[in-house]
Amino acid sequence: MTATTHTVTNQAPPLVGHDVFDSDRVLAEAVERHLAPELLDEARGDLGVLGKAAGSGQMAKWGERANANPPRLLTHDRYGHRIDEVEFDPAWHRLLGKSVGAGLTDAWGRPGGHVRRAAGFFVVSQVEAGHGCPLSMTHAAVPALRTEPEVAEVWEPAATSHVYEWGLRPVAEKAGVLLGMGMTEKQGGSDVRTNTTEARPLAADGEYVLTGHKWFCSAPMSDAFLVLAQAPAGLTCFLVPRVLPDGSRNAFALQRLKDKLGNRSNASAEVEFDGTTWARRVGEEGRGLRSIMGMVAATRLDCVLGSAALMRQAVTQAVHHCAYRSAFGGLLIDKPLMRNVLADLALESEAATVLGMRLAAAYDAAGSGTPGDTGGGSEAERERAFLRITVPAAKYWVTKRCTPMVAEALECLGGNGYVEESGMPRLLRESPLNSVWEGSGNVQALDVVRVLRTEPTALDAFLREVGEARGADHRLDRAIRGVLVELADMDGIEARARRLTERLALVLQGALLVRWAPPEVADAFCAARLGGDGGAAFGTLPHTLDLRAVVERARVEI
Repeated sequence: MTATTHTVTNQAPPLVGHDVFDSDRVLAEAVERHLAPELLDEARGDLGVLGKAAGSGQMAKWGERANANPPRLLTHDRYGHRIDEVEFDPAWHRLLGKSVGAGLTDAWGRPGGHVRRAAGFFVVSQVEAGHGCPLSMTHAAVPALRTEPEVAEVWEPAATSHVYEWGLRPVAEKAGVLLGMGMTEKQGGSDVRTNTTEARPLAADGEYVLTGHKWFCSAPMSDAFLVLAQAPAGLTCFLVPRVLPDGSRNAFALQRLKDKLGNRSNASAEVEFDGTTWARRVGEEGRGLRSIMGMVAATRLDCVLGSAALMRQAVTQAVHHCAYRSAFGGLLIDKPLMRNVLADLALESEAATVLGMRLAAAYDAAGSGTPGDTGGGSEAERERAFLRITVPAAKYWVTKRCTPMVAEALECLGGNGYVEESGMPRLLRESPLNSVWEGSGNVQALDVVRVLRTEPTALDAFLREVGEARGADHRLDRAIRGVLVELADMDGIEARARRLTERLALVLQGALLVRWAPPEVADAFCAARLGGDGGAAFGTLPHTLDLRAVVERARVEI
């Protein structure tokens, strides 16, 4: 018998049973904008199927289970044999099966592949961000593999397969594989040139054995890893498989798993190479950074997309809660101050999404090359130049904005948001990760400075892009002029690198919104982010703006 004092009222219904792709106007518009018309029907259909799965209660439970039951290190079997494996909850495998099956490691070889893949990655990252790590690394490894055609011939078809096969076996025996990376060492962090892992050449051309360690190796049950090590000619990129072609295990000793703030479903390990660890060179000896930079750039874009996805999920939950929750005589969503907060959060989310999808479209336009390549048609060259400056700038800014934005969205749910069952604490714990991964804020800002100093075509491409919106908003025009003034003075540029990178990202976001977003969104963004008519906290937009329309655009109907 239910006690009348326990009647549940004034609670939002669960946000399940919706299409995560189709209900996201910003994402759906970006796909339509950036894909060729002949690709749209198929892409919408595929993304709709994935979106419905991502919005289902079943997939939400997979994400919850994968986090509640984190991976477990198994160094030995019951008989004392060293096995160096990681055991995952079945929910982890179901998530990866769904995402790999949707083609989220297959972008480089199909028309519009990067836009389609970016949209799908954005969708599934809202369910559970941790499993995005092996998806991202596998996708991003393709440019590095292609620097060594013999290696790519074996590994690329399996890496871009739509089949997820769990378990360590030779690549020839698997219909699909996952790839990881290992660059960071305990003494160097982001300064990979100080890596101490040694690579000794064997008699066979391109084969080496490694001695050393890696301080961070995410998704250690992947089938192979791209690592950096010191060869006789200098820092070199290598492919290290977990299982050798004859079926024997490679020497790949997992020392421990990291106890991380968030990203709990995904394992990150410390790895030792014992002097017998077999590796295949990828690219030229001594040119390891050049070989692996394509992978780094692609994973940085995924940091942007992953953070944008966390933002989208956070604002979706906040708006949904406020649309049903009543307080002080009315729905929260109708309260002017709460509407201001929600609109500000929605602006941040939309700006991040539009920027991430524009970068994905640039990858498609750049062709089969990577941001570091030259050659090809003029449009491809411009897009590659554009990516060289905008990927680190976007990675810096969008990932930096994620944590305060998610924290504010959590607060919209009040005490309900601080409880694990809401899912908001998991989003908050995840939110700092992408700012740290693939180079923290200073690394990104200094990369922007390096590009400005050495590659004038990159700045030209950036100015050409924002120039498409000049004359449409006086605040944007003034911000563009301000960036040009900043660039005219290169004295002390390193100390100003964060400030400059922030301005570049904001100006680019403003230009894209002016071109493509509804007027009320572009107006609010330019006022608050470029015009100085907004405060340091969210919810400080000018009250004269059409904030109701901004909030309604972000709302999901169930």
